[in-house]
Amino acid sequence: MAAITHRILVVDDEPDITALVAYHLARAGYRVSTASSGSEALRAAREERPDLVILDLMLPGVSGYDVLSELRTFDETRDVGVILLTARRDEPDRIRGLSLGADDYLTKPFSPAELVLRVRAVLRRLASPAVSSGSTLVVGNLVIDRGAARVLLDGREVGLTAIEYKLLVILIERRGRVQSRPKLLEVVWEAHPDIQTRTVDMHILRLRSKLGPMGDMIETVRGFGYRFANTDRSPSST
Repeated sequence: MAAITHRILVVDDEPDITALVAYHLARAGYRVSTASSGSEALRAAREERPDLVILDLMLPGVSGYDVLSELRTFDETRDVGVILLTARRDEPDRIRGLSLGADDYLTKPFSPAELVLRVRAVLRRLASPAVSSGSTLVVGNLVIDRGAARVLLDGREVGLTAIEYKLLVILIERRGRVQSRPKLLEVVWEAHPDIQTRTVDMHILRLRSKLGPMGDMIETVRGFGYRFANTDRSPSST
């Protein structure tokens, strides 16, 4: 049974889909609210502060992509979990959704039981601490305050999602060592390592962009995965 405090916002303009998703989530123990348009979804997200949003891409007015982008822009919704639930099955759509910061992508028609399992997995990832608190990692002008789960670059806070933060910490803690995509999926996303997905690539792309020139320290090891480059000044732990 899910914790009753978890609130989920279901966004879809098809009443039958909305009712189906809401029924199965409520049955699993979640508190569920719904929205049928992009503008309504954004308003509900800011007012209700859900833990997770299940978001259709093809919405009237404001598209699901735009909703996702807006959610990731504002501090009050930046860390909310987002699962895209859509009829768009093409790889470019999945890549675009993941690159905008979605935590998962599920296509219609879908299994309600699978959706509930994915909801649980995303909420579990968001709730679990990336690393033990009470220490700081420093790499050049990049500072990670693990106690406060904050990342500072040149003294300014970098706005990372919970997944991006966890991914960065794992790479820095294992700097110099190649981390395969399956291993990162297993550790960061808690997904089965056999799952084939470009989720890791899209989040690495976003992370590099947010870190600016420091993002070049995240190296692609072609055919294997990623590593955070070793530097003369190794990260210190205090």
